[in-house]
Amino acid sequence: MRVGKVVNVEAFPRARKPAYKLWIDFGELGIKTSSAQITALYSQEDLRDRLIMAVSNVLPRQVVDFMSEVLVLVQPDRPVPLGARLL
Repeated sequence: MRVGKVVNVEAFPRARKPAYKLWIDFGELGIKTSSAQITALYSQEDLRDRLIMAVSNVLPRQVVDFMSEVLVLVQPDRPVPLGARLL
């Protein structure tokens, strides 16, 4: 698992279920993308600049016309460096 910061959020109307397209900065690992079905829990404004945890060693998956490279899990409860490993 890695820590990242959401740098961009867009609605994903072509997804089968309501979702967002996320661009997440993982520091030295760069920016990765994810499709996240969390529209019922968070607004786009709530997600922008938010620290999250994500599984980064999953195979990329095509979701309609968007490549999802990481699986978003949860938000850390304290400040941590971008790209930090979580054990």
